[in-house]
Amino acid sequence: MIDANVSPSNPRDAQPTIGLIGMGAMGRMYANLLSEAGWLKINVCDIPSKHADLVREYANKPNITPVPDGYAVSRSSDFIMYSVEAKNIDEVVRQYGPSTKVGAVVAGQTSVKAPERDAFERYLPADVHIVSCHSLHGPNVNPVGQPLVLIKHRAPPEALALVENIFKCFRSRYVYLSYEEHDRVTANTQAVTHAAFLSMGTAWASASSYPWEQGLYVGGIETAKVNLVLRIYSNLWHVYAGLAILNPSARIQIDQYAKSATELFKLMLSGGSGAVDEEAKLRKRIEWSREVVFGRRSKGKSKERRPILLSQEVLDRFSLGKMPDSLPPSPSEALFGLAPPSKYRPNSHLSLLAMVDCWAHLGINPYEHLALAATPIFRLFLGVAEHLFLSPSLLSSAIQSSLFDNWHRSDDLEFVVAARGWSQCVSFGNFDLYQKRFEETRLFFEGRFEEANKLGSEMIKAIMETEVLREEEETEE
Repeated sequence: MIDANVSPSNPRDAQPTIGLIGMGAMGRMYANLLSEAGWLKINVCDIPSKHADLVREYANKPNITPVPDGYAVSRSSDFIMYSVEAKNIDEVVRQYGPSTKVGAVVAGQTSVKAPERDAFERYLPADVHIVSCHSLHGPNVNPVGQPLVLIKHRAPPEALALVENIFKCFRSRYVYLSYEEHDRVTANTQAVTHAAFLSMGTAWASASSYPWEQGLYVGGIETAKVNLVLRIYSNLWHVYAGLAILNPSARIQIDQYAKSATELFKLMLSGGSGAVDEEAKLRKRIEWSREVVFGRRSKGKSKERRPILLSQEVLDRFSLGKMPDSLPPSPSEALFGLAPPSKYRPNSHLSLLAMVDCWAHLGINPYEHLALAATPIFRLFLGVAEHLFLSPSLLSSAIQSSLFDNWHRSDDLEFVVAARGWSQCVSFGNFDLYQKRFEETRLFFEGRFEEANKLGSEMIKAIMETEVLREEEETEE
């Protein structure tokens, strides 16, 4: 095996040959970052029909050499990374894995690790090492400070050291997990948030409505919802399908999310129609979930944990829609004398109530993995939920609105139908059905992604900068 202490400053002959099989968005991100860092021998491939396109794309990047197929990558590379869809990993490793160079280190950049581990163990020769990885962010997010999972599965310490040195240029934060721990952590930090955003998008598409254009869902918490939904749907469907369908823990959580949304919506309807017992049940259930999830946010710490989102106003500058100059009181505000009217029109925030309710029912502590392996999207949406549930006035206005405002009732209904539809889709375990459902919704938002992604990236950057400072301060305490 090549010297584990190698760096981009070493002569070409002393550097490892790095091989990437699969040149989708993440494969390209890895290739470009490694090349820019000074790694001089990077072999890449995709399906044979894309070889000519890759040759043209990288004609002016001498560090990156497109080769015809995975055989050429496997035979020549000292470090090989499979960056393919989770549903295809078995087929691709079966084809190219047996050709792996003796002593090479092999990794996989898949979102679900159980199929990857099985494929590696089944098809890779015994004389190669397995140190897998997973960057817990999308291809358009700056990797600096982001979690990069490393899994030393079948390898000596020097193989892990080689991988660490190759990826050192990312300036990511290494998180060391086993295959099993990875799948549990990613389910806990991504399954429910993805289900929420997918359901919101499908609900808006079904209602043929862009909520930020109506003046009712604009600013504050709504800004995060809109920008993150569009960010999810601007990506390819398989980015989310693998986690949802192939990770058993994710399936359970997506099913519970749909149940939570349905049951809360029923309580809103019955409680708002004058059934005092049902209204009390709704309030008690929301308060219970608040205590279960957020009552332990600072457990084990010497001082109160600082919230992720310090105020809704932080989000306003990233809004796609224009904030109305003034809003008349909503029926619930007028009924209960909440004057002056809120800057942000109250609504039920059913997607957030259901997310926290789901975590509470499954005993998931979202803070457990926050510093360890949280994606930027998870961190931001947790911050939004935290802001809602830890503000008595905000939570109270959401409950009042859920019971007594009718203007958002049809939107909540569309959301419940969408959440149940996504849960059913995942339960079938059918990738084609998932793709069809995703792309039908995606089509509705076509043409809106460029501006949303720009604002979304700026929004995530702003939140992450404050989060990095907070975590540094907590580490020093």
